[in-house]
Amino acid sequence: MHTELIIAKLVVVVLGFLIAFQAYRSYRRGNGQPMLYVAVGFVFISLGSVIEGILFELQVMSIYQAGAIQTGIVAIGMLFVLYSLHGGSMRYKVALREEK
Repeated sequence: MHTELIIAKLVVVVLGFLIAFQAYRSYRRGNGQPMLYVAVGFVFISLGSVIEGILFELQVMSIYQAGAIQTGIVAIGMLFVLYSLHGGSMRYKVALREEK
């Protein structure tokens, strides 16, 4: 069971980093600042998905403390993604209205 969990976590991290990389490439191509926030958000979410296991396996923290840190890191990532969807796009709507 332990090996399967590690493999599953690695798949999640790889997928998360691939999404972050694609979002960053989109940002670099000029598709807007919100894509940068999506990229940063997915990095946090990806790292948060494995940090609990790392902290617990290295016996740095109890499972409860490691879980609390994981939840906090994932929440920060989700806040970045949420900001990219709502807060980041609001500036562009205002700028577009001023140009007309």
